[in-house]
This record gives sequence, structure tokens and C-alpha cells, in this order.
Amino acid sequence: MKTSISTFVYFKYPLTEAIKRISCYGYEGVELWGGRPHAYCDDMTKDRISEVARVIEDHELCISNFIPAQFRYPTNLAAPDQGIREKSISYIKKNIDVAVEVGAPTVSLCPGFSMYGQSLAEAWDCMMMSFGELLEYSKGMRIELILEPGHRDETDLVVTIDDALKVSASFGNRIGILPDTGHLFINKEPISDVVEKVAGNTHHFHIDDNYGSTDDHLVPGDGGIYFDIFLNNLEKSKYDGFLAVELGYRYCNDPDSAAKRSLEYLKTRVTPV
Repeated sequence: MKTSISTFVYFKYPLTEAIKRISCYGYEGVELWGGRPHAYCDDMTKDRISEVARVIEDHELCISNFIPAQFRYPTNLAAPDQGIREKSISYIKKNIDVAVEVGAPTVSLCPGFSMYGQSLAEAWDCMMMSFGELLEYSKGMRIELILEPGHRDETDLVVTIDDALKVSASFGNRIGILPDTGHLFINKEPISDVVEKVAGNTHHFHIDDNYGSTDDHLVPGDGGIYFDIFLNNLEKSKYDGFLAVELGYRYCNDPDSAAKRSLEYLKTRVTPV
């Protein structure tokens, strides 16, 4: 497997500077965060897309995934208000366009959430209609859509891996699944089982740590998650995609140290491709 890291931890740095710094630590890929000040869709002009692609190539990195800013805000693909839902879909379409232009292989989606007065069944149907429209929009593009199950404080729709498998199966497995170790731990799902459970329908993994109550996005090894069985199973499966470190805001004042420590942790447990 290959290692990458989300640029979000470099929130206080320009995107190109973040990429340059990430390249210093031995990561093979960079996961582009689609929020400001990084790869926000409305800011990604053709010139800026070209600059980002050039810096990535010059530093011999790959793009592992493109993450639109979308959990909780500013979108809700399950919203009962048709106008909000249509604008949310339009926003994700813009992100898909940017991801294609910059050369990302995948775009990750979040499920949205039900609103007051909206039944879970109605919210689920709205979400599925949104996913269907996004799949239709991306048909023929050199991009895959992948769904990240949330945790219980982010969504009440696609929380578990089983929820994500249900969504994927409904679309003939045309939506991949992006498991996040931090979400799994909060949801009390067995991390050791996830590799086998999503085999054949996974394009990407997020790794981050916490203590089981809040989604802290800690450096792997800094929290309470035992990763060894998960990582061993990932290697045994011959997974050749990316394992992406996704760190939280607490590290933004010293992202270099956090990026370095995260990869050092993984290097002791993961055999490079």
C-alpha cells in the first residue's frame, strides 16, 4: 500500500507550500482538501489548477483523493429543501470538475443528514437521489466517487460500513467505500474486520486516532486505537491503494511535526509498495 496525508493539517499554509512540505517526509501521495485556503472549487482557476498539478509532479507525488469541504457545512445532499439539495449537488459537481482537472483519481462524498421534521426514510431517499445524479454526472469521466461513512455526531444516514455497503450495492457497486479508522472506533465497529468487509469495493482508507468519544483526528498512536491487526490485514489483502493520514485542527500550528510523526508510526508497521 501507499501512504498519503490530507493537506488539511496545513490549513494555515498555501496549498502549494503544503505540498512541498509534505514531500519532504517520504509520503507517496497527497490528499487534496477542497476547502479554503486550499482547493476550494470556486478558487481553483485554470492557472491555479495548473500550478498545483505542476508542484505535485515536480515533487514526485501522486494525488490520492480529493475531499470537498462538506461534512456538516456547506452542503447537505439529504436536505428536504429541494433548493438546498440542488445547490449541494451543484457544489459537489464543481468539485468533481476540479478533481478531474487536477488529476485526482477519486472524489470522496459524505452522506448528509436528516433535518428536523424529516423522517430517516425521506432523508435516505433524498441522499440516494443526490448520489444518483452525481454518478450520472461523472459517467465517462476519469474519476471514481467514494463514500465515507460518518460517525454518529456527523450523520444519521451512512454511519456504519454496512450502511455504506447498502448504498454501494444499490448503485451496482459504482460508488466505492472510504473507511475512516477514527469513525469506526467512535461507532464501536471492529477495525480489524473492515478490510475483509469492504474487499473489492475500496479505493481509499483514512487513518487517524482518538479515544472513542470524539473525532479528534489524532496522529496514529496518540489515541486509544490499536492499529496493528488492521494494518496487518490491509497488507495481507494486497491492497495497493492509499492509506491517508487525516489529522485535525489541533496540529495546524505545527503541521510538520505531526506529518513527520504520523509517517514514522506507519513506517514501523507498513511495508512500502
